[in-house]
Amino acid sequence: MESKRYQDINAETINRWVSEDWEWGKPIDHETYKAATEGRWQIVLTPTKPVPRSWFPPLQGTRVLGLAAGGGQQMPVLAAAGARCTVLDQSEAQLASEHLVAEREGYSIEIVKTDMTEALPFQDASFDMVLNPVSLCYVRECAPIFQEVTRVLVPGGAFLAGFDFGGFNYVVDEAEERIIHSLPFDPVADPSLADELAAQDAGMQFSHSPEEILGGMLHAGLVIDDVSDDTNGEGRLHEFNIPTMLAVKAHKA
Repeated sequence: MESKRYQDINAETINRWVSEDWEWGKPIDHETYKAATEGRWQIVLTPTKPVPRSWFPPLQGTRVLGLAAGGGQQMPVLAAAGARCTVLDQSEAQLASEHLVAEREGYSIEIVKTDMTEALPFQDASFDMVLNPVSLCYVRECAPIFQEVTRVLVPGGAFLAGFDFGGFNYVVDEAEERIIHSLPFDPVADPSLADELAAQDAGMQFSHSPEEILGGMLHAGLVIDDVSDDTNGEGRLHEFNIPTMLAVKAHKA
């Protein structure tokens, strides 16, 4: 019997999380959207720190791709600020939230259901900005995604992304008290890790080294402009203020 693709396991897992009131699957309310139309808005790509407003280009008419950005959180805000938005996600539940907010608030958004590990279904230089909240921890290889991001951006186009960074979350136990795993954390290569994640209802997750993330962006033709670290927002590592997350602002050379 053919085994299920890890991408499909993750889509099913996230659909279930959304049905269980997952924090990152709750769409914004009308008041938040209205405030964004008045210029009062912020967006997070990592658990707790808003992205600096200086990282964003002028948004009126800007073509924005939300990569694995379903959930009705970031894209409605950008649409309210005047951007022309497209959102791509593999989770039906996350895309349903995008439909819900767009219909409620009366704006247009292109919604694309596909897997970001595949070639993106857009022509070269289709977007002025690509926005990617923390999600590459659910894919095994970053480099092909960075290459596709570069392809679909216009020269000078912005890439704003959040990453699980450094592997801290994958070496510790659930209580975040003991180091129990080596890196890289790869449940495809080590089925025992897949069993462990399944017992935690955590989908299929992968660690990525700084070389994979920052080096992968540079090798894909992206220039890194700024970074901002963050914590998990909860748990023992957060209590010790250990930066496990990284937001990056880059642009296509």
